[in-house]
Amino acid sequence: MTWPAALGIVFWACFAAVAFAYLGYPLLVFALSRLFGRRPAPPRPDEAGLPVVSLLIAAHNEEADIEERVRNALALDYPAGKLEVVIASDGSRDRTNEIVRRYEDRGVVLVAYDENRGKTTVLNETVPKLRGEVVLLSDANTMMAPDAARRVAAWFADPDVGVVCGKLVLTDPHTGKNVDGLYWKYETFLKKCEGRLGALLGSNGAIYAIRKNLFPPVRPGTLIDDFVIPLDAKRRSGCRIVYDTKAVATEETAPTILAEFRRRVRIGAGGFQSIGMLWPLLSPAHGWVSLTFLCHKILRWFCPFLLIGMLVTNVLLLGDPLYDAMLIAQGAFYGLAAVGHWLPAGPKPLRFLRLPTMFAAMNLALFLGFFRWLRGRQKGTWSRTARSAPGQGGGVEPDIQPAGAK
Repeated sequence: MTWPAALGIVFWACFAAVAFAYLGYPLLVFALSRLFGRRPAPPRPDEAGLPVVSLLIAAHNEEADIEERVRNALALDYPAGKLEVVIASDGSRDRTNEIVRRYEDRGVVLVAYDENRGKTTVLNETVPKLRGEVVLLSDANTMMAPDAARRVAAWFADPDVGVVCGKLVLTDPHTGKNVDGLYWKYETFLKKCEGRLGALLGSNGAIYAIRKNLFPPVRPGTLIDDFVIPLDAKRRSGCRIVYDTKAVATEETAPTILAEFRRRVRIGAGGFQSIGMLWPLLSPAHGWVSLTFLCHKILRWFCPFLLIGMLVTNVLLLGDPLYDAMLIAQGAFYGLAAVGHWLPAGPKPLRFLRLPTMFAAMNLALFLGFFRWLRGRQKGTWSRTARSAPGQGGGVEPDIQPAGAK
């Protein structure tokens, strides 16, 4: 085989892998979900059949949001005596603990830790202390719909269900309007398809529940615990992970592009870290999960290196008209990504023009996240994302709002 032929194989293999990760896989999982999946229906237990639920909110220096969050938790529509609200404060140095203590006479439990040791350590130490048979995990900046806990808890009447993930809706911090972007809708579509196959991958930290007896020991320093915990529970027990689109929580977007990008770098580092924890799920013995984990997650996480492979081999193949055209196309795509960064966020017709920006930013975050993970620079202790104060302007663009699926 000649050198140009070998380079051509590498180029087209990288191209095909990236195209499959973002375009081919959604088509494949949609087709499989229609052929082999089923739309799961929640059981409908009466109030006596609903489990005791412990709503656990891990917090660190959340004085700006914690009071509203506690009030939201106390307003949930759930049978009296069956909902325990617990705030686990991880070394907070602001007024978080003081604010939570105001609600202890209404049954809110404060578990205050002296040192900031990281969310996973807090979860490991707090979950065994909870009285609920189901643990509903959420964040300090998340607001749940009144019926969210009831909808999530109903699923556990099915003994095969071990984890339930609710739907997170992103809102603008200034207007309160729904700003779910194209990427978020794309990921929600994949979740629905994977849910029909019984191959849902993880959840989002804003709203998910797990049977207490299935909660796995979480390795300290785990960066994306809401991804690792559900999948590790499934790996150990074979339980079902369910996605309920009617169990809704809302959360404000990060206030700036930079804040969102840093969050994505951290999630990227956590993705590479999680491979070492969850690689047994790649075994065909785990059914459709092995396919979704490989194609939706692992292949996606390695796309930055495939894109670099495309660019490098393309440069080495210059002189051939086909590869000359492909390099021009790549240059135009990345040029549009740069221009898209400056396009206004509001007008809907411009959203599709900003897709290259979203794609490039996401892969750059994954690339940087890989090296943070490799060098061990990303720590598991809290790094709170700053949020806009009321009345301030400027939010992150809706269409580059990748989740916490994370």
